Amino acid sequence: MKFLPDLFKALRKIKSIGFSKIYIPIAKINFYLNGAEVAKGLRVNGFLKIFITRRGVVTIGENCSINSGENANVIGRQQKTIFWVEGILTIGNNLGISCSALICNHEIEIGNNVTIGGNTVIYDTDFHSLNPILRSNKQEDRKSAKWGKVTISDNVFIGAHTTILKGVTIGKNAIVGACSVVAKDIPSDEIWAGNPAKFISKII
Repeated sequence: MKFLPDLFKALRKIKSIGFSKIYIPIAKINFYLNGAEVAKGLRVNGFLKIFITRRGVVTIGENCSINSGENANVIGRQQKTIFWVEGILTIGNNLGISCSALICNHEIEIGNNVTIGGNTVIYDTDFHSLNPILRSNKQEDRKSAKWGKVTISDNVFIGAHTTILKGVTIGKNAIVGACSVVAKDIPSDEIWAGNPAKFISKII
């Protein structure tokens, strides 16, 4: 009776290997057709959701590694990795990102050697006005929404299921604990966590 489980696992492995051969070329074509500049060494596991408007600018450095979808980096709450860009998105070398969303209406800058855990979302805008009257008008609502550049510096580690909000700068080597909501700047060489994220300790 052990034959069927072994066969099932073998077929699952064959399927995984087969799909892995097509993820990278499809991602490269998708980025190219959207006008993104992607350096060498791109690695992709899963299908991406990429939407870059005519005024959107995306630059991705070398050796970017992306997990995307329900079968990639299975830690729960799987989704496709999303690049939704109407502004300027700049990513350095050696990014690792899993099943996350980068929503760039204005400007997001990510440095080198950054790790972004699964189901993280990064927003550089509030999307909507704080004024209830303006929110009743879609155009005014969008124009009045507050925004601020998001900067994630070199060597930052962001835990899974984190939300990073507009105008935030995360300093070099900082660590953000899982499930945090980052609404203000995090200095370099510090560990922050919580909702809202607060200082936990210095990195020794």
